[in-house]
Amino acid sequence: MDTPTTTSGESGMSDGGGWFMPHRDPSAPPDGDQATPEGADARAAPALPQGYSAAPQIDAPAPQPVRVPWSAPATEGVSADALLIRRTMTEIGPVADKVTSYFYALLFVRHPELRSLFPAAMDTQRDRLLRALLMAAEHLDNTRVLVDHLQNLGRGHRKYGTRAEHYPAVGECLLGALSKYAAIVWNPETEAAWVRAYTTISQVMIDAAAADELRAPAWWQAEIVAHELRTRDVAVLTVRPDQPYPFLAGQYTSVETPWWPRVWRHYSFASAPRPDGLLTFHVKAVPAGWVSNALAHRARPGDVIRLGPPAGSMTVDHTTDSGLLCLGGGTGIAPVKALVEDVAGYGRHRPVEVFYGARTEHDLYAIETMLRLQQRYSWLTVRAVTDQQSRLRLPDAVRGYGPWNEYDAYVSGPPAMIRSGIDALRDVGIPPSRIRHDVVEERLVVAD
Repeated sequence: MDTPTTTSGESGMSDGGGWFMPHRDPSAPPDGDQATPEGADARAAPALPQGYSAAPQIDAPAPQPVRVPWSAPATEGVSADALLIRRTMTEIGPVADKVTSYFYALLFVRHPELRSLFPAAMDTQRDRLLRALLMAAEHLDNTRVLVDHLQNLGRGHRKYGTRAEHYPAVGECLLGALSKYAAIVWNPETEAAWVRAYTTISQVMIDAAAADELRAPAWWQAEIVAHELRTRDVAVLTVRPDQPYPFLAGQYTSVETPWWPRVWRHYSFASAPRPDGLLTFHVKAVPAGWVSNALAHRARPGDVIRLGPPAGSMTVDHTTDSGLLCLGGGTGIAPVKALVEDVAGYGRHRPVEVFYGARTEHDLYAIETMLRLQQRYSWLTVRAVTDQQSRLRLPDAVRGYGPWNEYDAYVSGPPAMIRSGIDALRDVGIPPSRIRHDVVEERLVVAD
């Protein structure tokens, strides 16, 4: 997705939010989206493959200031380090854009050799640092959540050429930026808490990347074998990876094009794994979306793109017989289609209800495909919801059907739709534990 239509549109998603290293996107749904710590045996950053060139020098638009509201959560049961870190975050919240700018300035001045790991234009990435900090601050005492998040980041960062020895440089500049803009609360105890936290965080990422290196490449090269423009701004691309690419229906990957080296965007797989190994993506070209516009309007069969590792947990639990309630907005229908194919391929007929939303009927570019699937499978129901035909938005339409107490819910689409969809699903009685989506803040960003 290069949209936040989860991972099918130009989400500008970072790779899981990225921990202070090159990003790309989540959104997020997301997004979009590295560290190749090879343990102590670090290698030089990989060379660009044939057909790739250095990123062009451009005048990037001025980044919009980061505005992240932050209120101190309850302190009961919170560790001393977490309290100190959260206090720091409260202090820097109003000047987050200055903190991130100063951090990158320090990094590039003190360690100019790292500049080549980043895209030429930084406008889409400057808020990633704060998002990662917020994530860590929120879950510092939740080992399971934090470790899982960091392991995904460590594996994803391999494709950027990041190595283990880069992490101390990043930590040094992080502390420099925090100490400058959180001066009121900064003291030896606070600095020690950040050192301990960052040491743990970076080691988890390094170990995850080193383990991943033993079983998977840092990236895959994939040749475009088919390119179909479904609407003026939505294209369906089919690619052939240069080696087997293991993934699960409902997951997404990061994509880099030869026209924008080191700029990665996240897209959902639009089909379940296929016997021929081909992969399909739905790409929506968004304003100022470098990657999405390149893929939708410039790419042609024969062009070669890069793919990062698969990610995402919006997958089917085949150990239950629960029905699937799927909300797909825009190109968010891509992973929904993959989920339907996954259920069909597994052979257990369980009810699947799909609500496919778009602004107009013309924007329902995949409706014929979904209706053909409905004709083929008696357990599948597809309902189209357009803004023009109904006063109800896609999430609201779900309330008119049901009951949904025996269903697992899946939400994929633009960030605002994901948020409202989650609210609507909770309103109709589906508990949060049964609502699956990829974290909006990690995968999806409204702009490129």
